[in-house]
Amino acid sequence: MNSTETKQSVAPATAPQDERIQRVSFWKKALNRPELGALAGAVLVLAFFIAASSGTGMFTPAGIINFLEVAAQLGIIATAAALLMIGGEFDLSIGSMIGLAGILIAIPAVEYGWPLWAAILLAFACAGLVGWINGNLVNKTGLPSFIVTLGFLFILRGLAIGTSRLLTGRTQVGGVQDHIPGDWFAALFTGEVATGLFSWMAANGWMATNFAGNPTVTGIPVSIVWWLGLTAVATWVLLCTPYGNWIFASGGDANAARNSGVPVHRVKISLFMFTAFSATIFACIQVMDTGSADTIRGLLKELEAIIAVVIGGALLTGGYGSAIGAALGALIFGMVQMGIFYTGVNTDWFQVFLGVMLLVAVLFNNYMRKKAMEAK
Repeated sequence: MNSTETKQSVAPATAPQDERIQRVSFWKKALNRPELGALAGAVLVLAFFIAASSGTGMFTPAGIINFLEVAAQLGIIATAAALLMIGGEFDLSIGSMIGLAGILIAIPAVEYGWPLWAAILLAFACAGLVGWINGNLVNKTGLPSFIVTLGFLFILRGLAIGTSRLLTGRTQVGGVQDHIPGDWFAALFTGEVATGLFSWMAANGWMATNFAGNPTVTGIPVSIVWWLGLTAVATWVLLCTPYGNWIFASGGDANAARNSGVPVHRVKISLFMFTAFSATIFACIQVMDTGSADTIRGLLKELEAIIAVVIGGALLTGGYGSAIGAALGALIFGMVQMGIFYTGVNTDWFQVFLGVMLLVAVLFNNYMRKKAMEAK
């Protein structure tokens, strides 16, 4: 046997293929997406209410705007909660921050004559400080964020009630609507967009009109614009920026991320500040919409946000999730809340549904992750 024959006899039949360039099927890619379960759930809920609410007006333009607006208000805080949970932390003070931010806007404007834009900036500044304190306490003490923010849940709610009673003698402050006209900053949190488009559609017979000839839907509420905008920006940050990689790394394994040069402390502080900012955006929209502030606003919103994020496929242990999933979770929430109203079901059962949805979402997400691991 010559040397050529020897080389041919020992040469491998096929070279191993680099796994980085292997083709991945659409199904495998879909299994790895955290929002898959939320998308399936949204489709099922949509199909159910299309069948159950036939003739009730739920899926007229006005009905669609109604449940989208409910979804949008939750989606604004769920987007920030999603990023924080992907980063491995929780913020249970979101709801209390909503109540405090509303008071910080209303009291200076109504009681002390501040320009509304200055009162709004004060609320955002205080929100940034609260988020910074939360993040630093979690980082420097090593306490679970659940405990730290649970403490701030009571602190912020108490500050809202105490401050309001001390300065006004009551827990509700009205009269904000008198300060909205002409205020450049308040305009970002109130009103509707695309009103001209909807009027044009009504004039051309593409949208129903009321007895006065005006469209039944005059525009898209600004809360929906904020929701979609924040979701788009958060998705871009998570998928297309180094900071997004840092968020995933911080939630997946903080020690490994830190050893790799990721500024874990700064990332987590910024995420806590973002949840406080999102709560203040929520408060601004509510205050401008109702013309008043109330110390009990935002009650239990932190739990609803967490439910939306978990339904959206995020892991409670961090390192996995998406802003799109949180948006779908908020959409399911909005459809169910308004769907129960339109179908005439007793609204007392709404919280039962939320609890069931949370458990089903966690079980389904665990099942899909196992399938994804098997498919690799």
